[in-house]
Amino acid sequence: MIIRERKRQIKTLSECRVLVTPTTFGKEDPALRSTLEKTVGEVLYSPVARPLTSSELLPLVKDADGYIAGLDQIDSSVIEAAGRLQVIARYGVGVDQVDVEAATQRGIVITNTPGANSVAVAELTIALMLVLGRRICLADQATRSGEWPRYSGVGLRGKTVGLVGFGAIGREVASRLKAFGCRILVVDPCVGVDCANTYAVQRVPMEELLASSDFVSLHASLNPSTSGMVDDTFLKKMKQGAFVVNTARGELIDEQALCDALEKGHLAGAALDCFRKEPPAPDHPLLGLSQVIVTPHTGSHTDEATNAMGWMSLKACLAVLRGERPASVVNPEVYKR
Repeated sequence: MIIRERKRQIKTLSECRVLVTPTTFGKEDPALRSTLEKTVGEVLYSPVARPLTSSELLPLVKDADGYIAGLDQIDSSVIEAAGRLQVIARYGVGVDQVDVEAATQRGIVITNTPGANSVAVAELTIALMLVLGRRICLADQATRSGEWPRYSGVGLRGKTVGLVGFGAIGREVASRLKAFGCRILVVDPCVGVDCANTYAVQRVPMEELLASSDFVSLHASLNPSTSGMVDDTFLKKMKQGAFVVNTARGELIDEQALCDALEKGHLAGAALDCFRKEPPAPDHPLLGLSQVIVTPHTGSHTDEATNAMGWMSLKACLAVLRGERPASVVNPEVYKR
């Protein structure tokens, strides 16, 4: 790969234009927006309350020097159109929606915010397990309609929980599950014996995790090897009556295969914070199943997490615009000469 040398910073911050697309940026802490607006020359906020498509981004990035980015589709066409862009500061961890190679070729620094939302996503994961097992959504709806049902629920105490992926979020989930007395199984090629011992989890083959787990929770990153990993074969290997929880990426799941497994009764339920296409169509088959709980990719949307992501992405963006090297650079090769 040929890396283009990054041009020396010649603008002052007061001359820079910054695009901000995450809709929760500054929502809990207005000082985020005011700090950015007082520091740079112009701030352009997203015109819609959702991730932007590449075609929607094209006119917005044209004159941007910095870009604090949500889950927008930042493909090569966007990179090509962003003639002045120096930094893409991801408001979050994943960069699967960013053409990292194209950005690197153009000398654009990409940063992210590792650890900022780990606790928030872990808390939602535990909440979804409890809501699924105790059938809380169904009970709420029935009670509001005048019924007084006696649903039989599934508790977490003593259950086996399988975590597919054991990065920062998976580890936060494991720490909380210990309070419920759960047995925790883990599949992650990067987890060694010392890490497993520290968190009191068991490293097992995928087949054993699926066959033994009452709850299977997805925490894997999205890449070519994990895309669509939860397919018909994966689901058939799961324990009869088990639950699936996904607070990672929608693309990890073959949604039709999951729908089939639920309709056939092999699985007891699923909780999904993300879909392949967001938002899902109103007639999406999973939305019609009462044993499915859905939330609008809200895992990181707590006051603590949004503030942390906001300040980390803001500091990284301004650092690059000042000509400094920020923390958490995704593509460090951009600095090679």
